[in-house]
Amino acid sequence: MKLRIRGDTIRLRLKRSEVDQIAAGASIVEETNFPDSVLTFRLDVSESIAISASFDNGCLAVNVPKSKALDWSDTDDVSLYAEQRLPGTGCLSILIEKDFKCLEPGHHRDCDDDEDTFPHPSAQSKSA
Repeated sequence: MKLRIRGDTIRLRLKRSEVDQIAAGASIVEETNFPDSVLTFRLDVSESIAISASFDNGCLAVNVPKSKALDWSDTDDVSLYAEQRLPGTGCLSILIEKDFKCLEPGHHRDCDDDEDTFPHPSAQSKSA
């Protein structure tokens, strides 16, 4: 699972096996180690009715309803999206996406990074 954060937007990208994991109700957990602490980010399947996120004690937790995870895994839909109200004004955007194979692999991406990814939809239209 990959994590991208920009402003009030969280984006998670999942490989095929990870999409299968959440469809089965299992959590996905990743850690990034720093010299003095660890950042943990996780995607949990829950009985909730909405996608939500929280951050506590160095752990970013995103919750996705079990029904949404299961439905999403069985379709060609690329993403799940939700907005969560923040105190005051504004909202946190949460995007969970299927990770696609890179169209033009380059020095910025390891070859291993394309393993277990979904076929890129644009690649099919280029070969036709």
